Amino acid sequence: MAFTLPALPYAHEALEPHIDTLTMQIHHGKHHQAYVDNLNKAIAGTEHENKTLEELVAHAGKISAPVRNNGGGHWNHSFFWESLSPNGGGHPSGALGEAINQAFGSFDEFKTKFNAGGVGRFGSGWVWLVKKEGKLEISSTPNQDNPLMDVADVKGTPLLGVDVWEHAYYLKYQNKRPDYLAAIWNLIDWKKVEERFAKA
Repeated sequence: MAFTLPALPYAHEALEPHIDTLTMQIHHGKHHQAYVDNLNKAIAGTEHENKTLEELVAHAGKISAPVRNNGGGHWNHSFFWESLSPNGGGHPSGALGEAINQAFGSFDEFKTKFNAGGVGRFGSGWVWLVKKEGKLEISSTPNQDNPLMDVADVKGTPLLGVDVWEHAYYLKYQNKRPDYLAAIWNLIDWKKVEERFAKA
């Protein structure tokens, strides 16, 4: 069963001015599509071709580098698109808001630490908010790794993940990753993150 590129839950231009239309067209239509295509090639004709994406990601380190990179790329981007919304921004509420205050001191302190995790990731990768053993943690992963993988330094349930590869921001922000991370808070869909927190 081949994997397919999921449709975006909004138009390419919907995240303007924080993420530009051309970046969204290339990021979704070219980069994410390439991860899907290369994942399908990597598992075709193998014992893994009928596994779910979650199964592939969970054991990626034991399967192969192409599955780790492209399976991670497909999972991470699918998760990322759903974390953003043209009507995003603001603050998390309810149990998630309380958990963030408890874990990090305040929402502003959480954002500062999350941004530092993204800026501090050398080269390409992701920064995550995860629930691990009932507690919230911030972690970052290289390349297309994520906290569900057997190879992750910090394993947990991802609640929020932000792409810090240059292809996610370079057309608009050039080398200013901190500016991109500051802008992304205007797009975070906290209702979606709260749903994930409740399920975790």
